[in-house]
Amino acid sequence: MLNKIVHLFFIISGGTIGFLYIPDIVNLLEFTDVSWAESRYLGMVLGAIILFGLSYFVTDYIVGFLRWIEEALIKIPVGDLLFGSLGLIGGLVIAYLANIPLTDIDIYLVSQVLPLFITILLGYFGFQVGFRRRDELMNLLNFNRKERDKKQPTEEVASERKQPKSKILDTSVIIDGRIADICQTNFLEGTIVIPQFVLGELQHIADSSDVLKRNRGRRGLDVLNRIQKELPVNVEIYEGDFDDIPEVDSKLIKLAKVMDGIVVTNDFNLNKVCDLQGVPVLNINDLANAVKPVVLPGEELNVQVIKDGKEHNQGVAYLDDGTMIVVEEGHDYIGKKVEVLITSVLQTSAGRMIFAKPKLLEKAQ
Repeated sequence: MLNKIVHLFFIISGGTIGFLYIPDIVNLLEFTDVSWAESRYLGMVLGAIILFGLSYFVTDYIVGFLRWIEEALIKIPVGDLLFGSLGLIGGLVIAYLANIPLTDIDIYLVSQVLPLFITILLGYFGFQVGFRRRDELMNLLNFNRKERDKKQPTEEVASERKQPKSKILDTSVIIDGRIADICQTNFLEGTIVIPQFVLGELQHIADSSDVLKRNRGRRGLDVLNRIQKELPVNVEIYEGDFDDIPEVDSKLIKLAKVMDGIVVTNDFNLNKVCDLQGVPVLNINDLANAVKPVVLPGEELNVQVIKDGKEHNQGVAYLDDGTMIVVEEGHDYIGKKVEVLITSVLQTSAGRMIFAKPKLLEKAQ
């Protein structure tokens, strides 16, 4: 289809050029006695035929160039393209106003060449300003919206605040798999956004030669398939990319700023970077630690001692949620179920750790 459009453009251009200039050129060269000045339609046909024949030699190059521009525009995020276009329009308007006085100057270089140069230069600068300062422009628009919201009636503001923010999933939380169970419980509100560059990283992991990585990547793809097809959540695939940012984590932070969304992760380092840059983040590990059952010193539990502890005569047991219980004097109970008495609870960066003693030993004392 694009090839036909290019051929049609050449035909129309050739016909126009032939109608306007071929008769005058022939008369100027005195190539024939026929009065070409009265045969402009013949010149139009001749020009159309010449450029139509020429189009067969250059159409493939032109179509390839147009395809390249199309692919480049598709990869640009909508926000970047919008602000870049607004900047370009602003630059062209300024150039038009600046060129008005120059057209009255009776110097060819000033009245014809200089306006063209100014138009190209200001259009380029306008696009660059709009593209590179898009974050500041977005913040300015958000600030104006907040100021306007303060003046709106309470009911209107409340209705706008009901819209939950989008949740942007990172690679680690998809591979982890627990996000699917959380979505199934309807604890996550709003649209679940899966960026295309995260899908690309998952596919790269799934194609890895390392068996462990390959299994993790395939599990992540299975989790996404379950979220999209089986769970009652709205899933959106973000097709854009940030070619100037190489790291996936940095792209996630940038996307969260552009979309005003929330990053969902279980990556400790990404969590800290989001906090430093003021990007909202939901950490699945924090949620898991928060919903673990609360046990207090003095409570009794029935656990099964599984293995030796690090210290002498210790045993180790686990709760159903994976919380480790260090049983003092529990070495003799390995492989057995025993009632224990909680002596202390320690909260560490890795999670909660519980210390206990067998209840029989406590009674004996």
